[in-house]
Amino acid sequence: MTPQLEIQLIAVVTAAACAIPGTFLVLRRMAMLTDAISHSILPGIVIAFFITHDLASPLLVVAAAVMGVITVWLVESIFQTGNLRQDAAIGLVFPALFSIGVILIAQHAGHVHLDLDAVLMGELAFAPFDRMIIAGTDVGPKSLWVMTAILLLNIAVITAFYKELTIAAFDQGLASLLGIRPTLIHYSFMALVSITVVGAFDAVGSILVIALFIAPPATAWLFTDRLAVMIGAGTGIGAAAAILGYQMAHALDASISGSMATVAGILFAVGFLIAPEYGVVAKWHRRREQMLRARIRMLVVHLLHHETKDLRDEERWVSTLHQHLTWDADVTRRTVYEARAAGLVQIDDGDLRLTDTGLEKARLAMTEF
Repeated sequence: MTPQLEIQLIAVVTAAACAIPGTFLVLRRMAMLTDAISHSILPGIVIAFFITHDLASPLLVVAAAVMGVITVWLVESIFQTGNLRQDAAIGLVFPALFSIGVILIAQHAGHVHLDLDAVLMGELAFAPFDRMIIAGTDVGPKSLWVMTAILLLNIAVITAFYKELTIAAFDQGLASLLGIRPTLIHYSFMALVSITVVGAFDAVGSILVIALFIAPPATAWLFTDRLAVMIGAGTGIGAAAAILGYQMAHALDASISGSMATVAGILFAVGFLIAPEYGVVAKWHRRREQMLRARIRMLVVHLLHHETKDLRDEERWVSTLHQHLTWDADVTRRTVYEARAAGLVQIDDGDLRLTDTGLEKARLAMTEF
């Protein structure tokens, strides 16, 4: 397997592992907790390193996961006081914990060189060089195995507790009535998120972790309201962002993680525009149609008020109708055209008249006022 293929495979597996729990975070409007956790785990990693003096120790992952849960607990505790909103609580907690980690490093590990570009953006290009050796046999990049294990863990947990997670995400009161403990589910899920963040942080860096947790599920949410479909679509969108981002980085000779995060944002922007239900274009079209229907209703009511059998009323003349309705002339023409196409009005020598269908619609509209 070539290093280029290994890089893309690591990115795809990481995207899938992040998208699965990320869907629940987006649905619960807690997406930015990913950002908080990805920074606040630093003191946990530092403290575990001081204890073990081994960067490969699994205790670092455990300590990071514990610190992630502590972050969530602190945010929830501040939020539940009612004095601050959740976003403000996040903004207070994660800079404080991240700063503690930086201070610990500066005071006790100042000789360690920290590559900030690698920490923030990640460097997937180096991932294939960190190999996993079992019994003297090279079995592939360590990041690939770690993220595959986390992906399988996420799939197993979500599958086993799908009902509980779904109910707790949408209605904690109902969850309590059904005997589900929403608090336990919440913190257990956040521990899973923390483990995923730690593994992905090491593989791809902070910025891409946040992008893969949020952008693919948010994009999928624009296209479907079904949770199972949303999880699958989010996973697929994340994988597409990983592959397309790598191709973009290769073409531009740019950061791989940065390019993947950019593509994830582009895919969301495209979905934000063209999604059939929640997209900007669809919403604009619906508003346009609603305004047209409202104008047609106003037109037929206006004609009903000026319905006469023998006299030509200037209020019904097509040439002057826009003046009486105080509409733009082009808007009036389009409204008349659509009303005529719907069989509501007819034009007789420039005089606009209601048809039987239009007369019925106008009378019905009058009863609604």
